[in-house]
Amino acid sequence: MKVLRLLPLTMALAVAAFAGPSRAEDLLALYEAARAYDANWQSAKSQYDANIARAAQSKAGILPQAGLSAGVTHNDYELRIDPVGTPGSRVESFLTKQATLSASQPLYRPANLATYRQGKRQADVAEFLLVAAGHDLMLRVSQAYFDVLAAQDTLAFVRALKAATAEQLASARRNFEVGTSTITDTREAQARYDLVLAQEIAGDNDLRVKRLALDTLVGRTNVQPNPLSVPDVEVPQPFDAEAWVAASENTSPAILQARSAVEIAELETEKAKAGHKPTLDLTASYGITRFAGGNTAIGADSRTNLGAVGVALNVPLFAGFATQNRIRETLALEEKARSDLEATRRTVAQQVRTAYFGVVSGQGQVRALQAAEASSQSALDANRLGYQVGVRINIDVLNAQSQLFQTKRDLAQARYNVLLGHLRLRQANGTLAPEDLARLNLLLAP
Repeated sequence: MKVLRLLPLTMALAVAAFAGPSRAEDLLALYEAARAYDANWQSAKSQYDANIARAAQSKAGILPQAGLSAGVTHNDYELRIDPVGTPGSRVESFLTKQATLSASQPLYRPANLATYRQGKRQADVAEFLLVAAGHDLMLRVSQAYFDVLAAQDTLAFVRALKAATAEQLASARRNFEVGTSTITDTREAQARYDLVLAQEIAGDNDLRVKRLALDTLVGRTNVQPNPLSVPDVEVPQPFDAEAWVAASENTSPAILQARSAVEIAELETEKAKAGHKPTLDLTASYGITRFAGGNTAIGADSRTNLGAVGVALNVPLFAGFATQNRIRETLALEEKARSDLEATRRTVAQQVRTAYFGVVSGQGQVRALQAAEASSQSALDANRLGYQVGVRINIDVLNAQSQLFQTKRDLAQARYNVLLGHLRLRQANGTLAPEDLARLNLLLAP
């Protein structure tokens, strides 16, 4: 998969990220920092290593098995002598030392072969899970990164609105003092100014929380993300939702994992059917037995060496219908795996289409908000001029100011949503890679 193939590139960028604080604002560098710090990613890597080791265990069933056994036994025996008129007995003792080396090689074990093939599929599943975890990490870092930028923009717009409202409040007070306006204008401006102060406090707190979330994710403090310098983002390529859906068939980790689950279920059925088949093993052993001590022929010092090579055939005849019922079970689970695969396909297709149309509609929203921003600026200028000449009242100017800065805030948020939408689209169809973060870096101010 792409994430694994790009490991040398990303590791090099990680080294550059830790070289000094000047790269702390870089999105790709923060992603690499999160790879080294995030507990969820570290857990996913450990689970991947465990899954790979567990999958490798399945190979043991087709490889030779060897063992060595040894033992020492102390023997006592009593020899009774009962000649005519002279009964008696004699006790003798001796040691028996044994050592046996044995080995076996499966020649025909279809169940073991199916288990080995399952192990390879399980290794594939482990890789798909790790790739999905990498995609999730990239999305979480990007989301936290742009959340900070959006919170910064919101706070900046609120403070700009605060300055404009303070200016309007001062103007209303001057006009009231000279008698050209009523106290209503002053109170309206004061009320709007107090409301903006509350919004500023909320915005400042939101920014603090968003920065803490990003710092916690990447394991650094006081991270300062680079702002967005190129607002326009290209449309998704290819510009066709169904093309993205078709690509997900061979790239989505969820679909690939479900497809491997079907193959594993089919191999489980093969293992169940192997319960009716015979097994054949090649066996070999070499043993040494030594008797030590004693004076009789039984206990005299002696050594016996025994070597044997042969084949062992096992033919199952009847297992109480366990094999037949096991086959029925695995066939049902196989059908379940196929249904799960189809459900995963439909879910992924829906997610891809939703993400695609989200990006397209988001770009349309950005264009509409850009036009609304220009219109709101013109409306504010007109209301200010009308207020100066007496054809507009103070509340008109205040409303125009609020509308303009709200439009600016919505436009900034819409741009970030489009950027994240591109990443979500690639995550949905399984093509998300660090190069996508590198492309986003080109849109950020250095």
